[in-house]
Amino acid sequence: MNYVGIDPSTTTGICVLNEDGEVITTDEVKTDTKEEPQRFIELAEQVVNYIEQGDKVTIEGFSYGSKGQGVSTQYGIGWAIRIKLVELQEMNYIHGYTDVAPSALKKFVTGKGNAAKDIIMRDVFKKWGFENNSNNICDAYALARFGLEKGME
Repeated sequence: MNYVGIDPSTTTGICVLNEDGEVITTDEVKTDTKEEPQRFIELAEQVVNYIEQGDKVTIEGFSYGSKGQGVSTQYGIGWAIRIKLVELQEMNYIHGYTDVAPSALKKFVTGKGNAAKDIIMRDVFKKWGFENNSNNICDAYALARFGLEKGME
């Protein structure tokens, strides 16, 4: 069993940890397709390729207070990935997934629920020694650690 962290976005961060917290893989998933909903479907299909039977999955929850043009895209991507996760759950491939609110993830990493991305990246390194130039991958790492350390429902 591994712990998979997913930071859903147009460039989705993925991190897979083993039971000892060692990194198995990290990646950023994106697609060249611009037309929606095909873009959402392609991202979701790529993301679930990182999940193996019995893995525990943690995904960053929606940022409901966000505003702007890209919010509907973020929701579309997030829902497409969650649909795939539910399908995996219905096939008994995974035992479900855990949504972690953005503020809860920030608090888990930094002790504050409103930390900026650069602070999260810094504190991921300070807390666990994991370093990456991508905030998407650092968030995914933190999500995988959340699943490992906090347990799953």
